[in-house]
Amino acid sequence: MDSNDISFENLPRAVAHLVSEIAEIKFLVERKEPPIIPVKRIPIDIVEACQIIGKAKPTVYTLVRKRLIPCYKNGKKLYFFEDELLEWISKGKKKTLQEIQSEAEASFRKNSRKANVDSNQNLQR
Repeated sequence: MDSNDISFENLPRAVAHLVSEIAEIKFLVERKEPPIIPVKRIPIDIVEACQIIGKAKPTVYTLVRKRLIPCYKNGKKLYFFEDELLEWISKGKKKTLQEIQSEAEASFRKNSRKANVDSNQNLQR
């Protein structure tokens, strides 16, 4: 419906049109998920990095020199991102004895089945 067509005679039709338009807009707004705002990553210096990972400065410098820790260098200054440091820490998880034992048992079962299949094939020949 055009805005030029609105008159007193067709006012009920114009209101009905507006109500349907508002209902459609309401549906679109309710259906839409909230906007995802990207988290701003702010670099931290070596002192803050040392506090996060619980290591002394010389140790962190050694890790940087050996390229074992994620870092960025601009000029003579080192920068880190907290999320990358926490991910680096989580990648270094040591397995528990229970995890090692369950992996060993699973590997043993897999290898024993394979050995049984191989021996059965040799017997059939």
